[in-house]
Amino acid sequence: MDTSDPNFSNAPDPTIVQPSRNGQAPPLHQDQCLQRGSSETPFQMDRDQQMKISESAQFSDLVENTAGLLESSTKLKPHEAQSYRKKALWISWTSIIVTLVLAVAAFTVSVMRHSASSFGFAFDAVLDVLSSAIVLWRYSNAAAVHSAHREYLACVILGVIFLISALCIVGKAIHDLATKLLPEVDDFLYSVSVLSGILCSILAAVKFMLGKVLTSRALITDGFNSLVGGVMGFSILLSAEVYKHNASVWYLDGSVGILIGFTIFAYGVKLLMDMVPRVRQTRHYEMFE
Repeated sequence: MDTSDPNFSNAPDPTIVQPSRNGQAPPLHQDQCLQRGSSETPFQMDRDQQMKISESAQFSDLVENTAGLLESSTKLKPHEAQSYRKKALWISWTSIIVTLVLAVAAFTVSVMRHSASSFGFAFDAVLDVLSSAIVLWRYSNAAAVHSAHREYLACVILGVIFLISALCIVGKAIHDLATKLLPEVDDFLYSVSVLSGILCSILAAVKFMLGKVLTSRALITDGFNSLVGGVMGFSILLSAEVYKHNASVWYLDGSVGILIGFTIFAYGVKLLMDMVPRVRQTRHYEMFE
């Protein structure tokens, strides 16, 4: 190409928009089309962001609607949940009757045979009666079978009862150790111990199973209390047998009472620390009272 041509320097630059002679906009250059296409991208991004925000809001609404429910609400069908609720009521009534009888027997043994662990078991049996009564309240309303607030509130009440019971058990055991109170062993003590250990262990197993299915911390706590009762029943037998063969180990009975009391106290503290904040978080979702 001859660059000496005088018209060469006047050739239009393809990157510069030239006005149209007929008043219409000239065709856009390829680079300009790309630039315009890129200018529309933010609008497309805005629409995508709006869709994401809308989806996030829907998810938040879903979480808010299920915040007051237990995990069992998504695992169980309505008829299954009601069936397990009735089973929880039955096992609670059975536990109240059985442990009430055992509590009376254990208190009798404690007074007659000066047994600190028997007194501890009797107190734990009373606690089991109260905890089963709380579970009855927990599942008395069919509509509240999945209520998280009702569940957590029941656990808080259980935690308070655990603390009171633990203090009484430890106080009695320390008193018996300080006064060097010696236990008396006979067939009545053996019978109460074995019967208490077996029955409370069975009740604990059933409560743990139902608590797992219903995702109920209250039922599991009630099962833990029954398990402690079973351990205490067998511990009475153990300490009595050891004392029978070696009277120098008279302190074993009181020591077991203290150990069990501290175990119940620690569980009660843990329960309150876990449940009190949850009661506050779910109080706005309670619709069954």
